[in-house]
Amino acid sequence: MSRTLLGLLTDAMTSRDAPALRTADGARLTYGQLDEESTRLALALVAAGVGVGDRVAYQVDKSAAAVVLHLALLRCGAIQLPLNPDYADAEVDVLLADADPVLVIRSPGHSPPSGPWRSVTMDAHGAGSLRELPSEGSVVLPSVAADDGAALLYTSGTTGRPKGALLSHGNLAANAQTLVEAWHFSPSDVLLHMLPLFHTHGLFVATHCVLTSGASMVLLPAFDVDEVFTALPSCSVVMGVPTHYSRLLSDERLDSLVCDSVRLFVSGSAPMTRAMHAEFTSRTGAQILERYGMTETSMLASNPLVGPRRPGSVGPPLPGVSIRTVDESDQSVGAGQVGDVQVRGPNVFAGYWRRPDLAEESFTADGWFRTGDLGRFDDDGYLELVGRSKDLVITGGLNVYPTDVERVLDLLPGVAESAVVGLPDADFGERVVAVVVASDGTQLEPEALRAAARSQLAGYKVPKEIVVMESLPRNIMGKIEKALLRNQLVDRGA
Repeated sequence: MSRTLLGLLTDAMTSRDAPALRTADGARLTYGQLDEESTRLALALVAAGVGVGDRVAYQVDKSAAAVVLHLALLRCGAIQLPLNPDYADAEVDVLLADADPVLVIRSPGHSPPSGPWRSVTMDAHGAGSLRELPSEGSVVLPSVAADDGAALLYTSGTTGRPKGALLSHGNLAANAQTLVEAWHFSPSDVLLHMLPLFHTHGLFVATHCVLTSGASMVLLPAFDVDEVFTALPSCSVVMGVPTHYSRLLSDERLDSLVCDSVRLFVSGSAPMTRAMHAEFTSRTGAQILERYGMTETSMLASNPLVGPRRPGSVGPPLPGVSIRTVDESDQSVGAGQVGDVQVRGPNVFAGYWRRPDLAEESFTADGWFRTGDLGRFDDDGYLELVGRSKDLVITGGLNVYPTDVERVLDLLPGVAESAVVGLPDADFGERVVAVVVASDGTQLEPEALRAAARSQLAGYKVPKEIVVMESLPRNIMGKIEKALLRNQLVDRGA
């Protein structure tokens, strides 16, 4: 029988007095308190008319109260829609119109939504009108099945028609159970939680690894270098994105001593350069573990906890997850060959909310989800991602995978990072264009970079133009926004 996340949470709570989380300002919650508070709130939500399958949206600041709310929504069977606190009201309204929630919960600083949705407030301490919902003593919590919807996360931003991935309780449970086993989480672990709570990485991966293993976490309200260094000596696991590790590397306090208690550093949500891997290991003696996941699937692959971790690779498929690389006819390609990455497993969502029109586009006839990523397996079964299929550059009829070019550029002297995109070209269809960011105090000469790249790349892969910028556009999780970058280049006349 499929497990639910609630079942895993109950099994993990071996002691109600065990610490579940603490915040930077000293607030603490035990597993017993987390259980009591989330149950009390779940009962209030049910009494207020929230039923199984109803959507509840929330746009709240990261806090212990937000974790309680997350668990309460799981308990009452609602489909929760976590929203980025930085979204403007107009952006929120687009998503609410698609999700049609019965309740919207927002931090006091946000105005009520403009639509017909019922709205309440909740601050970082759980106070506000949410706590004033009517309560009835006769209310009981519903039973929740593995196939019931648990979360609705939108993957296409707030432009165009919304595309919400509907994840079930069983999806969340399967992923949590796999990660706890793969990364050896135990009640003795303390996670440094510095990720957002509205995103898969912070809400499902980090939080669920802790709560389904009986571990505890230090919940930082946001990434802050000083707070990270204060908390590091008391933590055994750190999860972050490459931007976090880059900022830690820029601080002289990062060394093996301050990281001595940490057994595992995990990075995801965006690729990490080989240079950053090497520098982090040189400074700390620790090797970062990279993994691969998506909003629609949670985690899919991971470098091993025990065994070789390969910079530039996201590792083999996780137990219970199947990954294949295929050609345009959905036929598997061999090791070393680039193909479309397709996946299936108990962690993979069933489809997009109210978008049956996307079913054939999203899934193959035999049930594999089309990730939109391009990748290749090596002879040992490690997966390397080479870009998104929409970012593939086809120049003169030849395929250029951005990662192949970026890897070369990133290793050139004075280059801090790079991004490669394709721009329209009257002769070649598309031309390869690279954007580079200089290391501190370095002056980069584009033609010298092109000459250096030419000695390591086939001629058609060499960027026709290299543009130097101060920074690359990134989303909240540190992933380079190549669509925005292409627009910026077009606007500059590149």
